[in-house]
Amino acid sequence: MRLPPWLGSGTRGRDLALAGVSLAGGLVLWTLGWQPQIRPHPDVPAVLFLPPLLAMCVAVGLRLVAPRASLAVGTAAVVVDIALGGSLGAILIYTQVLYDACVYGPPRLWRWLLRATIGLSVVGAIVGVVLTDQWSGVAVGVLVVLVGLLPVLTGISVRQYRDQAAAERARAEQTARLVELDRRQAVSAERARMARELHDVVANHLSAVAIHATAVLSVPGLDRGQVEAALRVIRESSVQGLAEMRQMIEVLREPGTGGGPPPGGDGTAVPELVSARLAETDELVERVRAAGLAVRVRTDGAPGPLPVGVDLAAYRIVQESLTNALKHGTGEADLTIAYRPAEVVLTVENPVRRDGAGLPGAGAGLIGMRERATLLAGRFSAGPHDGRWQVRAALPIGEGR
Repeated sequence: MRLPPWLGSGTRGRDLALAGVSLAGGLVLWTLGWQPQIRPHPDVPAVLFLPPLLAMCVAVGLRLVAPRASLAVGTAAVVVDIALGGSLGAILIYTQVLYDACVYGPPRLWRWLLRATIGLSVVGAIVGVVLTDQWSGVAVGVLVVLVGLLPVLTGISVRQYRDQAAAERARAEQTARLVELDRRQAVSAERARMARELHDVVANHLSAVAIHATAVLSVPGLDRGQVEAALRVIRESSVQGLAEMRQMIEVLREPGTGGGPPPGGDGTAVPELVSARLAETDELVERVRAAGLAVRVRTDGAPGPLPVGVDLAAYRIVQESLTNALKHGTGEADLTIAYRPAEVVLTVENPVRRDGAGLPGAGAGLIGMRERATLLAGRFSAGPHDGRWQVRAALPIGEGR
């Protein structure tokens, strides 16, 4: 059976309901005449026990909104009740007041109550033995333990469980937030990686296509051989870009969900795999030369196997640098690949058109190259150098390559 909302945990209605139930139970015990219990004054009218009982119920109603006030009112009421002779109803309700003070009050309150009830238990046992001159007087201390110490210990235990549960919930919420942050960072990193790959795959090949298409349209009087050469470069760049794009899509798809290779421009199939390694730089240079950029290549050191991430990043940096030289340069570029024991250094230099003519760009290529080098803990620089534009990247490959 579900309780109505106004009786839910921590609500004001629940406190008032508990105070009302306590008052009803106390009145039943009062009607049965279960007072006084101690009988110091047998002639005390029974009606005098009602004000302490009412005050005790008020203390129960204040347990959440004012724990200190609840304890003060309840303690004053029980002192008056015991002075009159003690009523069972008031004493039982006072145990609830002590329990609530430990559960809902500040930490200092339950520590103080624990010390006070332990002290009163010891004092009660000693006073009982002294007054009765018998060891059976220890029963007075036992009564203090039952009425005072046990409710306090129960309240402390419940409070500790509640605090532990709250700490666990906070820890779980913090863990969930950290997991969400990690997920968002992973998504952002993956989006940045895909953006770099898409830029390198699409922009570089489309730049060659755009340059040759512009040449065909803007230069009058081209003979058929020149037109065919330009169209051949356009086709090769398109097919190569399509092949690399398809390879990226296949990586993103689930295994086995891809279809057959899409046809090329002349009905041939696009290659299933496209190399993107520094060892394939010669093919890249040939394609760029065919697009109209005179590239001089120089290699220092002995080429050797590179880590996969370094190999791909080096290839993409060379590809982007040569593409920028093709778009914004004067038609020539120098590429230097230096293999060193702990790193591979790539340097691309080219003169820049003074009039600033060339294909428009958003600068995403430089950002992508810098990100690739940074992710590998390498160094990257790009800018004017001795009257030419220089791109330089140093990618660590570890000792003893």
